[in-house]
Amino acid sequence: MSYILTTECKDDIGLIAKITSLCHEHDLNITRNNEFVDKEGQRFFMRTELTGTPSNNFLTQLRQSLPTGAKLNLYGQERTKVVLLATKEAHCLGGVLLKQYEQAFNIEVQAVIANYDTLEPLVKGFGIPFHLVSHEGLSRAEHDSAMADLIAQYDPDIVGLAKYMRILTPEFVSRFDGKIINIHHSFLPAFIGAKPYHQAFERGVKIIGATAHFVNDELDEGPIIAQNITQVSHAQNAEEMAKIGRDIEKTVFCNALQLACEHKLFINGNKTVVFS
Repeated sequence: MSYILTTECKDDIGLIAKITSLCHEHDLNITRNNEFVDKEGQRFFMRTELTGTPSNNFLTQLRQSLPTGAKLNLYGQERTKVVLLATKEAHCLGGVLLKQYEQAFNIEVQAVIANYDTLEPLVKGFGIPFHLVSHEGLSRAEHDSAMADLIAQYDPDIVGLAKYMRILTPEFVSRFDGKIINIHHSFLPAFIGAKPYHQAFERGVKIIGATAHFVNDELDEGPIIAQNITQVSHAQNAEEMAKIGRDIEKTVFCNALQLACEHKLFINGNKTVVFS
């Protein structure tokens, strides 16, 4: 059996030795290991790929040997459960559904929830449950509450905002703290608000890009997971830039979900630790 062990704790002397020694005691073979120390924050992060059969008290013993408050997780081959939120744009949503169909990464899209029914045919074509939760006639808080209650029924590991074009309330964000991944149509920090590619065109930019990040209470200010860019020139108008940008958004969003399902992401304050 293959497993992934993730460790996050206060930095201390001999942490790697303690973890690897205990793995040896439990007849667990380490096939790959990545570690990082945030020297300023004094935080230790480690991702370890293992083969073998860990005993029931493995994590308990490991926790006892590490600094108080250590965060430990041991993952098997189970798929990462994802609920996707969408509005009307299909490119990011379709990219994820196609990758799941091709079994290109280890996720299970449990459902797609949208505030318009535009994408229902696409979703049902992949055999995924589709839920419409219209925002019409509801306050932002009421709509977010209805969305959150529906999401909670699935108990997902990740809530992916596949171009979900609504600002989330703090109550919604706190309910799924550390689980919400958004794709932003810009190489942050950059053009925010409406029509970012038109803003970019008006400024004559030479690169455009996209950013995937965790969501917090500050609009588009959450910890960044992945980014990508491409060069553009004066010859491209705003619509052409938007078309190019959509391809980047799809790639970056799928990359972020890939990192999540491979348990390579750690939130570290307002930054992330991302192992390759």
